[in-house]
Amino acid sequence: MSKIIAIANQKGGVGKTTTAINLTAALGELGKKVLAVDMDPQGNLTSGVGLKKDEVGKSVYDILCGKVTIEECIHAEVLKNLDVLPGSINLSAIELELIHEEDREFILRREVDKIKDNYDYIIIDCPPALSILTINALTTANSVLVPIQSEYYALEGLTQLVYTIELVKERLNSELEIEGIVFTMYDARTNLSYQVVENVKENIGYKVYEAIIPRNIRLAEAPSHGLPISSYDPKSTGAKKYRELAEEMIREGES
Repeated sequence: MSKIIAIANQKGGVGKTTTAINLTAALGELGKKVLAVDMDPQGNLTSGVGLKKDEVGKSVYDILCGKVTIEECIHAEVLKNLDVLPGSINLSAIELELIHEEDREFILRREVDKIKDNYDYIIIDCPPALSILTINALTTANSVLVPIQSEYYALEGLTQLVYTIELVKERLNSELEIEGIVFTMYDARTNLSYQVVENVKENIGYKVYEAIIPRNIRLAEAPSHGLPISSYDPKSTGAKKYRELAEEMIREGES
């Protein structure tokens, strides 16, 4: 049975897309069949795994507008065991496109239901805003993985997101849970990063992944080459930590 995870945080710049790219690649390398879904109009997941945004053809946008089926949009084996459903800049206008659409919150879910049994994991990268795109991702997902930057305002953003998830669970998707929290951009040289992690662990009643993603220049460079960190620099600290995150997620799912 497929596990569908939305990677979400209403706060931008927290390593959400970086986590989507590198977690999906790591899961694929560990032998899991994965579909990455790019719901962000910026399309950074799409380009971050090596697809050219202006050459992908059909995208999530065309699915949401009812122009094509999901099978027509999936790019197979973009990386090892990793299929990709690309994003598009056209998604930025989707609110207007769907304004009169009935059950517009469930369009993605209906399409993903057709193919979900083909995958072990479906990872959805959400935009950093509570839009119809994020709502479609949350109604489709079983759970939400929340990347949090190791900084002072981390808890504030997390509180807002938890409220949103609870609202979606109550009204649209009763199965939705918080998968866990993963810390990103961790700077081991500062006391602040350590304090933020400890503060969240003490005050939030959700799983916090042991794998903590560091600030890492190789991680920052990899997307410009259209590669996940596991391909760009497999021996880097960033690659090691995303591999650990994937292994931890697999263990959790099997326990």
